Amino acid sequence: MPRKPAKLARSLLALLSFAASPDWLCAGRQQQGPATSSTEAPPPPDDQNSGITAVPNRPTITTTGETVQRGVLELEYGFELADGHQNTNGLLKFGLFKNLELRLANNPFERDSGVTGLSDSGVGFKWRMVTQKGRVPTISLLYTASLPTATAGLGTGAVGHSVQILVSKDFGKHHVDFNEGPQLIGSPEGGFDRNYFTSLSYAHPITARLGWTGEVAGSSKTNATTPAFMEILGAFTYNVTPRLVLDCGALVTAYGHEPRMIGIFGFTYSISDLYHFHRERPSRTPAP
Repeated sequence: MPRKPAKLARSLLALLSFAASPDWLCAGRQQQGPATSSTEAPPPPDDQNSGITAVPNRPTITTTGETVQRGVLELEYGFELADGHQNTNGLLKFGLFKNLELRLANNPFERDSGVTGLSDSGVGFKWRMVTQKGRVPTISLLYTASLPTATAGLGTGAVGHSVQILVSKDFGKHHVDFNEGPQLIGSPEGGFDRNYFTSLSYAHPITARLGWTGEVAGSSKTNATTPAFMEILGAFTYNVTPRLVLDCGALVTAYGHEPRMIGIFGFTYSISDLYHFHRERPSRTPAP
């Protein structure tokens, strides 16, 4: 008889331990998530458990107001093909804080009108000032400093600056991004020329993984040799996994000195969460 209360206590303790187990809690959360369609393969286990989701700026010229997740290092890389113009363009982003993204842009290869080499580089940050809630859109500030790293004939030869206000809003499955701001184009002789950049993009899913995006973007006249321009873009995106997004499309120049039509394709990939790179790994010792 004296042993029965002890057995009952041990049973209750075991039940409470199971209920408080992190594995049990995680399983409960996973069951509450959206169901995966039987017609498509689920993402790899690493993507399911990492919680990392890519935040592409590509393939549009417009920059989304959303920032990459805190601690995440993300790469965008693309290619442009046109008559007399080809380049590879890269953008590396890092979520330093929840609402602050650091950015480094560079075109390691560019060819324009027979001149081949490097392009200017860009360093800057994106600061999300307001997060979307209800009718209020996401509002961010984007600053970029242009550095004269280009091969002669492909860049400005001087430091430049760009400041833009980024506004992003979801309307159900419809997503809209709007950019507006001045650009100061440096001159080797000193001083700056100025123009104003404006862009508007729209995106909508077609299937669970395939999406479509369109854009109108352009800037005012910079100087006597650089007139105003306007470009129209149409492209498709495909989410291979939450961390990897592919894109391809075409960009048409409505007016300006850019090539009449440019084919574009590239990808966005969230490389890693650097803040949790050394997180504790599960033991390889088999459970009894």
